[in-house]
Amino acid sequence: MGQTRVAILLYADCLTMEVCAVNDLLLLANRIAQTETSCASPPFIVETISVGRRRVTAAGGIRLSASPASSNMDLLIVPGLDFGGLDISRTRLAEHGREAAFIRRTFARGVPVASICVGAFMLAEAGLLSGRKATTAWLFAPILARLYPAIDVRPDALLLEDTGVTTAGAFSAATDLALHLVRTFAGPTLAQQTANVALIDQGRDSQAPFIDRRLRAPIQEDKFSARVQRWLVNHVDEPYDLPRLAAAFHISPRTLLRRFKKETDTSPLAYLQQHRIQIAQELLRSTSLTVAQITERVGYADVATFCSLFNRRVRLSPTAYRKRFSNPAIIDAAE
Repeated sequence: MGQTRVAILLYADCLTMEVCAVNDLLLLANRIAQTETSCASPPFIVETISVGRRRVTAAGGIRLSASPASSNMDLLIVPGLDFGGLDISRTRLAEHGREAAFIRRTFARGVPVASICVGAFMLAEAGLLSGRKATTAWLFAPILARLYPAIDVRPDALLLEDTGVTTAGAFSAATDLALHLVRTFAGPTLAQQTANVALIDQGRDSQAPFIDRRLRAPIQEDKFSARVQRWLVNHVDEPYDLPRLAAAFHISPRTLLRRFKKETDTSPLAYLQQHRIQIAQELLRSTSLTVAQITERVGYADVATFCSLFNRRVRLSPTAYRKRFSNPAIIDAAE
């Protein structure tokens, strides 16, 4: 395989860890390739570039050097930006109009583009994600979907490719993207060697196990859907009964479903299932209750049904989730 020229776009308030993780892992892959296979030239040429600046002040005030942006690249990577108060606005993104224009021109020339974390918002501003499947940090996926409704946002996905555009999930997905590049352009053996040396688990394929819905912005309390949600939360350990739910709000089941979906783009049952999963995750992390006891606590009569739902939503079984996210004392007490 020939050399792959990778350009990482620096801009004001970009996240340095995402920049450096890609740069350093590709550098490590180069070193391993030249040592283990004695190849004459490294598989990757990595350059940090910027639009109109030689030095960029990244998030946290860190100063980074950059080369002038050019067309001499095989792939452009856009890291995320400092998101401040757990929100991202079009006004904030408009501050990076020159970068968005450069991303758009680069892709129009036929150069593939990738983003990390909330770098997906930069790609969205450039118009690259309309009509495509994309992911971003799970915390900001609802905002991406709201600001850019033409994007098919997949919040659980860790890495997505769609016709020349690659989006990677949250902060540490920079490492997943870097190993994906090594695997794609230099082969799976070098990717595994690089992961082994860097102590990186290549087995991750979803953000779902890490989603913490306590960090999601609450729904406005005066909304109809918020009142329905409160009712469901107060009756979380009871069987789901749509006619009973509708009767509590003095409307027909059909009207309730229509109004709830209009405000939330989901159903009361889907919300209830997700809330039950959230409670179960907290109980698995913080208590020694058995899976059967937790199943009962969250309103299910059948353990197998609950485990199937949990596995489908979280991409881990309840037992595997507890082993991964709980402390050893709780794991021992629950066994």
